Amino acid sequence: MHIAFSASAADYLAPFLADGSSQLKLLHDTEGCGCVMSGVPALQLIAEATVDDKLAQGDPLPFWYEPRHEVFFEPELRIDYNPDKESLSLKSDSQIYTLDLRFIKA
Repeated sequence: MHIAFSASAADYLAPFLADGSSQLKLLHDTEGCGCVMSGVPALQLIAEATVDDKLAQGDPLPFWYEPRHEVFFEPELRIDYNPDKESLSLKSDSQIYTLDLRFIKA
């Protein structure tokens, strides 16, 4: 899995990663959904990865993800940031996953 972060997304995320205490994780968030098939994508700041996480090299930011959730995403993804709406978006060449990607900071 690979994510290309736009310059605006990388600039937006950089302050959260600057001190090195946090890393990014792409989630297939199912909390409150009732079923794994009803999950939604999210980007989360984590202090450390779990044994279930796999590191992927994004461009320019590395990120973690759970390989069991890889089936819900295409191999090549893009994350952009819209400063007017103060929101991240997750897209691929064939679909828009969300124009308001949830960013979990805690």
